[in-house]
Amino acid sequence: MAQIPETLTGTERPTLWVGVVMRREPVTGPMSRWQRWRWCLADVVPHDQLPALPPGPTVGVTPGDPVTAVPIEPEGTPANDAVAHWLFPHFPVILFRDDAEGYYLNLVSPQPCFWVMWRATESDDPQALPAPQVVTLSYHDAGRWLDAQERVDQVPAPPAVCEWLAGFVDQHYQPEPKRRKRPQSFEPLTDRFGQPARVSGAEPRRKGPGAGGAADV
Repeated sequence: MAQIPETLTGTERPTLWVGVVMRREPVTGPMSRWQRWRWCLADVVPHDQLPALPPGPTVGVTPGDPVTAVPIEPEGTPANDAVAHWLFPHFPVILFRDDAEGYYLNLVSPQPCFWVMWRATESDDPQALPAPQVVTLSYHDAGRWLDAQERVDQVPAPPAVCEWLAGFVDQHYQPEPKRRKRPQSFEPLTDRFGQPARVSGAEPRRKGPGAGGAADV
């Protein structure tokens, strides 16, 4: 597990450095007439668990270094010339205290996960690579990106990452206090149409013989 925290832009925040693995695979069926290849998110891997990478500027050591894609084949992947995996290293997953609720909602989901927002290259060239943009563990981040019509995919987060995230949530997440329900006696009265009901304290008017006016005969 990568050590945290790191110093980013002068502010110390818990940060996990990860690599994004994208998979290129051929499109089959009728859709192949319009699109030969497609990309999808294959994995998000903490840097200390990545395979050995070629030396050089492929992996930067400080934020802002160029990110270069590296072709890899994950262990246990069946040999298939039509399928290729590319690693995009050096993405920071930064935790912010004001988004603790977003991390909490991720943790209590059936499967806590990483979300990756990425963009495809408009080209039919199988060598044209996609462009991962950002990685998050926040449910709120993913929702905002989806609302903005961005492409967002997810992969399960490993137990060690969930444990790291849980420690941050335990320290910073404060559930909003439940509002006290208004007593029923103070609720406004409405009729069956939902309109405010009128209540009178006068005795109900009697109907029939003897109800005021002329005396009974």
